[in-house]
Amino acid sequence: MEIKIEEKSIQTVLVVDDISTNIEILVEILKDEYKVKVALNGEEALSLVDSSSPPDIVLMDVMMPGMDGFEVCRRMKANINSRTIPIIFVTTRDAQDDEAYSFELGAVDYITKPVNPDIVKARVRTHLALHNQAIALEQQVAERTRDLYSTRLEIVRRLGIAAEFRDNETGLHIIRMSKYSRTIAEGYGLGSSEADILLNAAPMHDVGKIGIPDSLLSKQGKLTNREMDIMKTHTVIGGTIIGNHDNALMSTAKSVALTHHEKWDGTGYPNRLYRRNIPLEGRIVAIADVFDALTSRRPYKDAWSDEKAFDLLLKERGKHFDPELVEVFFKNIEEIIRIKEQYRE
Repeated sequence: MEIKIEEKSIQTVLVVDDISTNIEILVEILKDEYKVKVALNGEEALSLVDSSSPPDIVLMDVMMPGMDGFEVCRRMKANINSRTIPIIFVTTRDAQDDEAYSFELGAVDYITKPVNPDIVKARVRTHLALHNQAIALEQQVAERTRDLYSTRLEIVRRLGIAAEFRDNETGLHIIRMSKYSRTIAEGYGLGSSEADILLNAAPMHDVGKIGIPDSLLSKQGKLTNREMDIMKTHTVIGGTIIGNHDNALMSTAKSVALTHHEKWDGTGYPNRLYRRNIPLEGRIVAIADVFDALTSRRPYKDAWSDEKAFDLLLKERGKHFDPELVEVFFKNIEEIIRIKEQYRE
């Protein structure tokens, strides 16, 4: 069995110095192991590090006309595209204050001239290895973060589906109302990231129904006042199930579970919140959830026509629903209908 070893790409060193002799010395030391680029001044160096193929490490003189090495370092560390590139100062200045200042600016090393070839090679090799390890660690953390977020999303979806099954509804309900919610959010002006968070949090809106007795969830007729009071507790139960979290997905899910039955005029539940005291996500999901509930068939009712549901939304504008969000809903009605047809029962 042949084992294929992937060949490691040659890394690039940028040498920055205004004296050509100094550049030639460093190029000669490094050329056998690395691809070497050169810059004769600070402006040229900044252009190279901000290009489509930036260097992996920079060796730079401090004393240069115009922009000195310290200023180049400062600007590199302020630029998101170059801030992680290691910088080694190579200079005739050996004052301790200069060395300390270089580290304060973010440089990783300080070599004094005349240089020792073995020391230069060792320092470059060491700092490239450390930089490569840091990049690998960042990639690993990013991958695990994506995995964690994906797992969290799946848990949210599954809990949402569990709640819908207990309420004699289907997973298509939470797909439709979640997509309606994202459409309204985007139409209102939220960015795609915020709208996607709401899309993924909305399925948890009725998770609290897990704690409601089956006799109430399956009752065919109208609930008594006492039964309705029990049913209303699903909002608080949902908030308790989700709990307190720092991340945006779970905190939004809790807010949706708690507030999607609040009403613009302050007559909703559980806390009778009024107008903009109701979180935006709760106001959006209220419209999406009611519209889908009205236009979907249930064991205890037939589906309403779209026109009848539209009339109710307009009638309840400024009462049950945020009037501005109702306007957004109708401005995006073509997308709403497309979602409804695509995920029809």
